[in-house]
Amino acid sequence: MPEQKFPDKLQELKSGAWPSFVKEIENAAQTSPMAKDLYGQLNQSYNEKIGHWKHGGIVGVLGYGGGVIGRYSDLPETWPNVSHFHTMRINQPAAWFYRAEDLRKVCDIWEKRGSGLTNMHGSTGDIILLGTTTPELEPIFNELTAIGFDLGGSGSCMRTPSCCVGPARCEWAMYDTLALTYDLTMTYQDELHRPAFPYKFKFKMAGCPNDCVASIARADMSIIGIWRDEIQIDQDAVREYAERGLNIQSVVVGRCPTRCMAWDSKELFIDNENCSRCMHCINVMHRALRPGNDRGATLLIGSKAPIMEGALLSSVLVPFLEIVPPYDDIKGLVNNIWELWAEEGKNRERVGEFIQRVGLANFLDAIGLEPEPEMIAFPRENPYVFYRTE
Repeated sequence: MPEQKFPDKLQELKSGAWPSFVKEIENAAQTSPMAKDLYGQLNQSYNEKIGHWKHGGIVGVLGYGGGVIGRYSDLPETWPNVSHFHTMRINQPAAWFYRAEDLRKVCDIWEKRGSGLTNMHGSTGDIILLGTTTPELEPIFNELTAIGFDLGGSGSCMRTPSCCVGPARCEWAMYDTLALTYDLTMTYQDELHRPAFPYKFKFKMAGCPNDCVASIARADMSIIGIWRDEIQIDQDAVREYAERGLNIQSVVVGRCPTRCMAWDSKELFIDNENCSRCMHCINVMHRALRPGNDRGATLLIGSKAPIMEGALLSSVLVPFLEIVPPYDDIKGLVNNIWELWAEEGKNRERVGEFIQRVGLANFLDAIGLEPEPEMIAFPRENPYVFYRTE
C-alpha cells in the first residue's frame, strides 16, 4: 500500500463477516497503480470525511453520448494515477447469463487498459468497469465491440434494460422476460446511447409478482408478470401439506393480505376476485398451488430513489396486457410517454415526478389511455369511498 499521512481506516472494513471491497482493491493494487492510488485517496476521504471526486463533465466515445461516467480526482498531485478515473457501463446480457470465456476477455481488456476493478452489477444492471483514463476510452470501446459487447446507458437516456432469470430457470415466469429485454434493448439503441430525455428512464422486467429484480421500486416502467384467471389448486396436495405439519390456517390463510382465503381442514377456498396476486400462498405451498393459465403482465410506472424528490414506488398503468412479440402495444405506449415527457418534462425530472406535477388525469389523456380503477397510488386511503361486502 502507498505511504499514508493518515491512519489506515480502510483495514477496519475487512473485519466484518462479509467479503470486503477493500481486500479486492488491495489485490488489484499489487499490479495496478490506479488501484493503489484509489486506496490512498479513499483512505484520505475516510479520515477527512470529505469526498475527493469532482464532477467529471462530458467524456465518452465517438458517436455515443452515454455509457461513460466521467470522474476526476481533486487531488491529482497527491494521487496522480487516479487523476482520471472514468467508469464505463457495459450492456449486460438478459438475466446476466455469461460464458466464462467472455468474462475473461472483458477482464483482460480492463486489466490492460483500466484499473482492473469491476462491479457486477450496478443497480441499472450493467457490468461496471471502474477506473480508466480519457485516452483509453476509445481503445477499450473498440476492443469490447470486437468481442461482442456494447456500452450501456448513462445520463439522461434510456438506461440498460434488465430482467429476472424468467423462463430460463424459473417455473413462475408469466412471460419471456429475456426475449422482451433483448427486444427493447435492440429497438431503442438510439435512446440508449444518445441521451435526449429530461432525465433517466429505466425498464425492468419481472416474470412474476415475486419481482426478483425489485422493479416496482427501481424502474420508471416495471413490467411484472401476472395472471388474471383463478389460482390452480390441487386439494390432495394441500391436505398433504397439512398432514406433514404445515399450519395452513396460520402460515397461509392468516397471512393473506386481502383475507381472500379459507381452510376448513379439508379444502382450501380462494376468492379469486379479491386476490391481489401477491403469490405468498403459492410460494409457501408451491406443490399445491399454481398461477392461473391466462397469463400476461401488469405495466407500472413511476418508481425512483429519493434524489430530487422523495422515493416513489411504481403505480399501475395497464392492469393486464398479453406479452406477445413484436410487443407493439408496449412500444406504442412507451413512445407516447416519451414524446410527452421529453416535450413537457423539466430538467432532471423523472417520469413519476412528472406525473405528480401534471396530474394523472392529464397524463392519461395525453398518452391516450382511459382511466381504470387499478390506477391508484395509495389504495384504501380515500375516506369518501365505501365498500360493502354484499
